[in-house]
Amino acid sequence: MVKKGNYTIENLYQGGYSSLDSNKSYSTQFLGYRIKQSELGAPTKPDTANQLQQAEQLLNQGIVPIEVGALSAEVFSQIPKQHFKEIDRLSKLTGAKISVHAPIVEPSGMGEQGWSEAQRQLAERQLNDAIEKAYDLNSTGSVPITIHPSATYGSEYAPDKEKGRKIQRMVAVERETGKPVQIIEEETLHYPNMIEMKPEVEARFLGGKISRKQLNQMPSEEKYNSISVEQGKIYTPEARLRSINHTQWDDSINQIIFNKERADEILRTNQIQIQHLLEDLKTKNYNEGLLTPGEKQALNSFRNAETYLQDTQQHIESLFNKAWKNTKGDEMGRSVLRKASEQYAKELEESQTLLGQSQAMQNLLFNLKKVTPEFIIPIEKFAIEKSSQTFANVAFNAYSKFGEKGNIPKINIENLPSGMGFSSLEEVKNLIVESKHKFAQRLINEKGLSKEVAQKKADEVIGMTLDVGHLNISKKQGFTDNDLLKEMEQIAKYVKHVHLTDNFGFSDSHLPPGMGNVPFKEMLERLDKEGFKGNKIVEAGGYVQHFGQSPYMPSLEAFGSPIYSSGKSPYWNQALGFQQGYLSGYGEMLPQNNYQTFGTGFSQLPGELGGNIRGSGGRFSQREME
Repeated sequence: MVKKGNYTIENLYQGGYSSLDSNKSYSTQFLGYRIKQSELGAPTKPDTANQLQQAEQLLNQGIVPIEVGALSAEVFSQIPKQHFKEIDRLSKLTGAKISVHAPIVEPSGMGEQGWSEAQRQLAERQLNDAIEKAYDLNSTGSVPITIHPSATYGSEYAPDKEKGRKIQRMVAVERETGKPVQIIEEETLHYPNMIEMKPEVEARFLGGKISRKQLNQMPSEEKYNSISVEQGKIYTPEARLRSINHTQWDDSINQIIFNKERADEILRTNQIQIQHLLEDLKTKNYNEGLLTPGEKQALNSFRNAETYLQDTQQHIESLFNKAWKNTKGDEMGRSVLRKASEQYAKELEESQTLLGQSQAMQNLLFNLKKVTPEFIIPIEKFAIEKSSQTFANVAFNAYSKFGEKGNIPKINIENLPSGMGFSSLEEVKNLIVESKHKFAQRLINEKGLSKEVAQKKADEVIGMTLDVGHLNISKKQGFTDNDLLKEMEQIAKYVKHVHLTDNFGFSDSHLPPGMGNVPFKEMLERLDKEGFKGNKIVEAGGYVQHFGQSPYMPSLEAFGSPIYSSGKSPYWNQALGFQQGYLSGYGEMLPQNNYQTFGTGFSQLPGELGGNIRGSGGRFSQREME
């Protein structure tokens, strides 16, 4: 800096970036969390079958982790099998780490018209095909393969102080058919003389700490709160669903009770007149021609009542079968049904008359009222039951084909964005746990593995792909960064693969990291605590689509990747500091433009300043303005 009179001449060239200052960043995208370039990957274009060309383009950019695959099952099936082996060859030559994104299918078998076992089996075969092709991508190592747990809509959630999240809008389906039946939302209802179970009592009951019998024996004032008509009672989607199931079940039982009471009335009215014939009726040792007209009429009515009761018994047995099937997972309900079945069998055996049999049926019906089968369930619960079977079978097929070689592709189930099935990380965890359980059971039953070994294999083969961008979309329901980080705690240990993409919490924007509001630093640090070592794939197709640029450089800046393979400074988030605004010359130490401007006489100055270099035609030039 030079002072001349009233003027101060500042240095136009301030010098370059100092690699000694490792904390300095010239990028507004830097997230404060560093990922090596060799650990930061990219996917191929998912809408083309020419995955070989796509992989070559990414390898030419120096990208190491590469995720290949087409989202459409039809496009995926158009990829030549030779291309998978060629990609494997290229990865060995270049040191690339290959992963796969499976085509999007519906693992549960759910469709627009409901559930179909044939559709579930088709999805299973398609995933088996994807697994086998993934093996061709790396026959000497286990390839991570990401699979969507659903291709349909799901329930929506809102933040909850106690539970973390609560269902705001539930999609309910019939358990047996998977057919969507209704959308259930929270509602305030107003009834006369309304009461509600005290929260602490309900929690003890639902938690299995008190039985239904103990609950019924409790005084009303100990288990209920009174509610004014004006206040009304808020019914959550879960409470409304229980009410719907209870009403449907109660109506079914009441209809049978009504028919049975008709039979009882006929028996009581006519039995007296033919009491002396009851023993003969059992052995059919009587002469109907000797009966009086009144006895004949009574006998016909008695036979009608007997037919009524036989029909009622068939309906009761069918009802019991439905109750058993639809109390899966409800151990308390199953216990009630077991005891009711034992009591019914004993009473039938001891019964000597039709009225005695009718009483046994009556007792069974009253016991059936003590349970509430789940004929209608949330779509996620249905999907877990069916999809876990698909994932377990796919894993078992992979183990059967490649287990001896020890290179089974890793099945990673991905969380989906809000509004789709499995947007809740808890649901994803439940699906993973159930899939592992079913897979381990097949290994035990069909391969003879011990329980410990089977569980270890299940832990190795089935895990999770965490898509942080999908998780962030929960913000449109009011979730905060802290809410999402707390939710991550329950699934962090299952994560084996990560998709990195940014957005603003409203839609799946697929921006490069650092261009939205996803809390990458905190999320990735949480995974580090669990020892996560998997691939990190940047999904930023939206940026490519709208801006026509590769998201790779912005991603390197966002994660402050080291420029050199040594892994130390300088970093890509400091790259701008190397140039200091000069676009030509010999770098930081020998900026040619600086020499041209300050190194010699006026001949090297622009024409506007009296030099010989042609100017731009500004108001100080010797040319007219253009």
